[in-house]
Amino acid sequence: MNTSGNAPCHKAQISFREPLKGGILIRFSNHLSRHLLMWTERLACDLEGAVHLFKRSGRGATMAEPESLRCSSVRNRGGVQRVEGKLRASVEKGDYYEAHQMYRTLFFRYMSQGKHAEARQLMYNGALLFFSYNQQNSAADLSMLVLEVLEKSDTKVEDEILENLAKLFSLMDPNSPERVAFVSRALKWSTGGSGKLGHPKLHQLLAVILWKEQNYSESRYHFLHSSDGEGCAQMLVEYSSSRGYRTEVDMFVAQAVLQFLCLKNKNSASVVFSTYTEKHPSIEKGPPFVQPLLNFIWFLLLAVDGGKLTVFTVLCEQYQPSLKRDPMYNEYLDRIGQLFFGVPPKQSPSYGGLLGNLLNSLMGSGEEDDGAEEAHEDSSPIELD
Repeated sequence: MNTSGNAPCHKAQISFREPLKGGILIRFSNHLSRHLLMWTERLACDLEGAVHLFKRSGRGATMAEPESLRCSSVRNRGGVQRVEGKLRASVEKGDYYEAHQMYRTLFFRYMSQGKHAEARQLMYNGALLFFSYNQQNSAADLSMLVLEVLEKSDTKVEDEILENLAKLFSLMDPNSPERVAFVSRALKWSTGGSGKLGHPKLHQLLAVILWKEQNYSESRYHFLHSSDGEGCAQMLVEYSSSRGYRTEVDMFVAQAVLQFLCLKNKNSASVVFSTYTEKHPSIEKGPPFVQPLLNFIWFLLLAVDGGKLTVFTVLCEQYQPSLKRDPMYNEYLDRIGQLFFGVPPKQSPSYGGLLGNLLNSLMGSGEEDDGAEEAHEDSSPIELD
């Protein structure tokens, strides 16, 4: 009822001038029958709002704005649920192509209307649905549309969204090119939070997924760009025990510690070393350790805390036989010397090929160093083999 003369909040052409007696007979043509549920919801919303207003005021005032927004939200949720129900029914019947095209059509419609949250949620649920029916191509396509929403909207980086992205990544075929493209775009989008190379939380989630897949090399890369030193150490223990030689048990953790330090992540470097040496079944309790390389890493972490160049220099000289086991160790240490001990960069000739790419990334790729205490997420990138 609208006694104030203002337009009602909905366009439903229903008159309330006569009292309702008995039932109301409503006739619909066949082509309008599918709108019955939506019409009923709108009518119920109108009636509920009108009753509420009459209780508050005898003047029959126009529905207040919060009531209007609430009703609109109810209709939106009901509409999305009905659409998802139809799409699910199509997938369950095996009409995968038709359902996929319907999802894409709705995506562009929602995007044109600025309904970014609805578009993202619909694509995410659709991707999960297609994954459950092993429709990898359709699921990967909708997963990419989830990223497109994030890239084109002002959505903030939140843990729930990062977990959703990781969930989609975990369901993709590990050998599919779409997975590589997906993770690259996801990490790039997540830089809106923290970390030039991707949000540490997303890296941590990806690292755990790859660890479960026993893709240890890729898992190590993502652990290095996370803040999860303990998880990295546990993965390295499994990696070393299942794939490594017993004589290289110390090299697994040495490489990780040196690379964490090159990324100026001193805390994770310490955690990964202490956890690895404590949990690895082939390492006797220390320090000191039986393996000289482990003793060097232990002393190095202490030297980094002290920041004395003379200690760092003597340490590197005394342990050269152990450091020669991997030609990259001294390159890592050159970078660590610059970051934590004030050693000036070497004036060395440029390198080419894969080795050159690795060295250039570790040396900062021409970026200025902002000091040893700068947060690790602001550091130069590092390449892994």
